[in-house]
Amino acid sequence: MNFFNKTGKMAIGSRLRILTDKITEDAAKIYELYDVQLQPKWFPVFHTLTHEENTITGIAQHIGHSHPSVSKIVAEMSKKGIVTERKDKNDGRKNIIVLSEKGLQMAEKMKKQNMDVNNAIEDILTSTQNNLWKAIEEWEFVLTQKSLLQRVKEQKKQRESKKVRIVNYTSKYKEAFKTLNEEWITTYFKMEAADYKALDNPEEYILNNGGCIFVALYDGDPVGVCALLKMDNTLYDYELAKMAVSPKAQGKNIGWLLGQAIIEKARSLGASNIYLESNTILKPAINLYHKLGFEKVAGLESPYERCNIQMELKIRQ
Repeated sequence: MNFFNKTGKMAIGSRLRILTDKITEDAAKIYELYDVQLQPKWFPVFHTLTHEENTITGIAQHIGHSHPSVSKIVAEMSKKGIVTERKDKNDGRKNIIVLSEKGLQMAEKMKKQNMDVNNAIEDILTSTQNNLWKAIEEWEFVLTQKSLLQRVKEQKKQRESKKVRIVNYTSKYKEAFKTLNEEWITTYFKMEAADYKALDNPEEYILNNGGCIFVALYDGDPVGVCALLKMDNTLYDYELAKMAVSPKAQGKNIGWLLGQAIIEKARSLGASNIYLESNTILKPAINLYHKLGFEKVAGLESPYERCNIQMELKIRQ
C-alpha cells in the first residue's frame, strides 16, 4: 500500500474500490462454498424480499438504490427463477416482487451462511483497532449532511479566495466597473436609464455623493465590483448596488468578499442599515444576500423595471 501512503487521502475512492473488489470477489466464492446461486450485487434486493414482498420502487427506497438499478437486478434474478412478479390485489397498476419457490429454498439454505459470515466479520472487527462498520455509518451520516463534492468545492473556493484582493475604486477601473455590470445585466435583463447614469459617471453619481466602490482583483485583474450609494431618504442610510462578478471568476467567494467589504465600510461610516434591490430569478445573488444577513422588506419605489425584491440589512455598531 505504498502508493496510498504517497498519494494520501485524495485517493480514498481508489482505495475503497480495491477493498470493495476484494470483498466482492470473496463474496462470490462464499456463495459457491454454500452452493447458493446468488450474485453479491443481488443480495440487498434478495435480503429485502426474504422479509416482505415489495414493489421495485419500495425496494429501491429501502436499500438506497436507484429505481433503474433495482429494476435491472430484479430482471436478472427473474431470469434465474429466484423471484416472480404478480399484480397488487389493491392496485392493479403495481407489480409486486416476491421470492419464488427456488428463492425461498435459497433463503433457507443461506441461514447457516449468514451466521458464518457474520461471525467472520465480527472476528475481523475484534482484530482491528478501528471499527470499520461504525466508521462507515459515521461517514454515511456525515456525507448525507454534505457530500464530498460539496466539501471539495468549499475547499476550492477558500483556496482561490485567498488570491482575491479587494481594493478601492480608482479611475483606471472605470471601464471594468461598466463592463462587468453590463455583462450580467444584459444576460438577464436590459440596460435602463438608471444603469447608464451610474455606470457612465461613477465618480459623479456615486463617489462625489458620499458613496464608494470596491473592486475585486484576482491575479491582478478586475473580476468583480460593488458600490455603496449614499441614500437621500430617512428610511435607509446606504444602498448596496452594482455588484457584478465575471462568470469566469465565479466560485471564488468574490461576491461574499465584496459584500463583506461593503458592510464594513457602511459600518465605519456609522450607517445603521443598508438597502438593496434585486430580482428573484438571480437565485445565487439572493442566496448571497441572505447569507450576508439581508432580509426581505417592502421597500421604496424603484427606478428599475427589473426590480421585484427589496432587502435590508440592519447594522450593529
